[in-house]
Amino acid sequence: MHIEIKRIYDDPSPEDGTRVLVDRLWPRGISKQRAAIDLWAKDLAPSTELRRSFGHEMSRFDAFARDYRKELRANATAVDAFLKRIDLRRRLTLLYGARDPKLNHAIVLRSVLKDWSQAQSRKRP
Repeated sequence: MHIEIKRIYDDPSPEDGTRVLVDRLWPRGISKQRAAIDLWAKDLAPSTELRRSFGHEMSRFDAFARDYRKELRANATAVDAFLKRIDLRRRLTLLYGARDPKLNHAIVLRSVLKDWSQAQSRKRP
């Protein structure tokens, strides 16, 4: 499974493959046409409370990542449903609206999805 992350404000590209917005809120100033998304997976985004407590502060990122992973584990049904909806053989691009490409939830989500996907493929006969 090849997963990229990209800001929703960056131009779409044919190399993006399946484009999935992973923010709970629609990004400001982006039309649906410009976003060119295939799916909006807002149920995989961090909770409003977690997002606010993080505040995109570098010093809080590790705690945020740990707590976000807990949220995703608690929301296993949504993660499983998402992985069933996408073609795992095709490139997947997770789109986020945060300004910082190194401190955002899409980084954590990419790691979780890769791990989850690998675990699921090991379970299959």
